[in-house]
Amino acid sequence: MWYQQTLTLSAKPRGFHLVTDEVIGQIRDLTRVKTGLLHLLLQHTSASLTLNENCDPTVRSDMEHHFLKSVPDNAPYEHDYEGADDMPSHI
Repeated sequence: MWYQQTLTLSAKPRGFHLVTDEVIGQIRDLTRVKTGLLHLLLQHTSASLTLNENCDPTVRSDMEHHFLKSVPDNAPYEHDYEGADDMPSHI
């Protein structure tokens, strides 16, 4: 059985967010699936999906701190058509 569906996630500020419940909550007839493979395509140019441990919330915090340090908002980026946070969001 092949199944395709478009999901819409709520808007979120910059950061690392758990979206598992939001995704699962929107997949119709999920209870009928015994075995499967989920492919997600994020149709947004300045957002991304990461797979991380969810047991300890400090993982998200550490990821956030790493990216804020590695990709600062105030760096001299050329691409800033949509504001100062445009290029950091792409990166």
